[in-house]
Amino acid sequence: MRVTVIGTGYVGTVTGACLAYLGHRVTCVDTDLSKIEKLRLGQTPIYEPGLEELISVANGSGGIDFQTDLAEPVRESDVIFIAVGTPPLPSGEANLAYLESAARGIGAAMDGSRFRVVVNKSTVPVGSGNLVEALVREGVSESHPDISDAVSFGVASNPEFLREGSAIHDSLYPDRIVVGAEETATVEILRELYRPLTDQNFADPSFAPRPEGLKPGIDRIPMVATTITSAEMIKYSANAFLALKISFANEISNICERVGADVTEVMTGIGLDNRIGRGFLNAGLGWGGSCFGKDISSLLHTASEYGYQARILEASLAVNKIQRGLVIQKLQEKLYILKGRTVALLGLAFKPNTDDLRDAPSLQIAEKLIQMGVRVRAYDPIAMSACREQHPDLRICYCNDALSAAEHADALVLVTEWPEFAGLNLRQLASRMNKAVLIDGRNLFHPEKAREAGFEYAGIGRATQRLNGNTSQNARVASAVDAD
Repeated sequence: MRVTVIGTGYVGTVTGACLAYLGHRVTCVDTDLSKIEKLRLGQTPIYEPGLEELISVANGSGGIDFQTDLAEPVRESDVIFIAVGTPPLPSGEANLAYLESAARGIGAAMDGSRFRVVVNKSTVPVGSGNLVEALVREGVSESHPDISDAVSFGVASNPEFLREGSAIHDSLYPDRIVVGAEETATVEILRELYRPLTDQNFADPSFAPRPEGLKPGIDRIPMVATTITSAEMIKYSANAFLALKISFANEISNICERVGADVTEVMTGIGLDNRIGRGFLNAGLGWGGSCFGKDISSLLHTASEYGYQARILEASLAVNKIQRGLVIQKLQEKLYILKGRTVALLGLAFKPNTDDLRDAPSLQIAEKLIQMGVRVRAYDPIAMSACREQHPDLRICYCNDALSAAEHADALVLVTEWPEFAGLNLRQLASRMNKAVLIDGRNLFHPEKAREAGFEYAGIGRATQRLNGNTSQNARVASAVDAD
């Protein structure tokens, strides 16, 4: 099929590259010329493992191109994806300005030569499908009033469920594909578009191999057809539930510290229950990124519009906010006076395998420490360039590696659980520091091994030390410190 994807952020670029790899003819459109020029050269404006390789394969087969002009691709397309940003407004509701502009532009470019499907790929509030249909129709009427009755199109909601850092894998081997539409013709076109995925009858790329349990041509990926409204709610509900699981783990971790339990053991024990599952139960500094906080705030705004207070969702945001302050609290417990100290942060991105800094805990922690008179050093394998560019006023010292960051530091804070950090020589790190304090914000390290290496260790939801099989806790600073 001929496909247009509007927007070349995480979702748009990955969606376009994957559809081109599956054999469709894809044009990715963006108003940002610098991003388009990079993509034409095979360079991605974002860091995502496997994405450049996938674009290279698609480019080699002539399956993908990149443009700033919308009109021609829309006229030639069977399916048009809207994958633009919907950032939050101060009120918590989603900013739909980019969505509205894209919908009007699609309408202005349409003609009556074929039936087309306009797909909301962006995460949008309930009711956005109706809005897009109205705006596309407006665009048609304003630009082509003489043929407006002849222009035929359907609107669908097709939410993405991509995780940054594994977006290629999640796109090619999804748990499910959700399509919300009111017309049978719209659903059938998208069913055909996604048939290579549902049937798994494509050759898997070497850099994103098919999972062992997924047999090509035998196992099928389920496609869930719903109304547009239900599809929009599925996306928000999925992200809200995942955020709730993390916040639940963090809530339990704070109780574990007080009673002497180890949250990693507790979460392992409950995660083996099939009704609960193991995923998203890692206690730590809380979630970040562009999705969870934004989507929960948007869902809360929708609930408020309809006169409902979603208390569990409110609590999830509150717990996540508290987690950011634990680093400051634990540093005060170990160092007492922070002014004049040097603290090294390992990791800046909100999660491994991405350079995304949106709502990253590292930024709030660094800003708070700087306000308190702390000299902050940092190392991240990927995200330092993005941090320099996006936060030029953040007064931190960027280091070339973890050892350099630890040099003469009074404390080391593990913020992002990059795989390379798990293999660090802790004894060597401790020997470089003025005072060997390790705050393990992701429970990446084994507490006893860290202590054997010479560190004063503090994790999240972990007892401070174990003696003769019993857990004892050191005295704590009574007052919690707000991260904001």
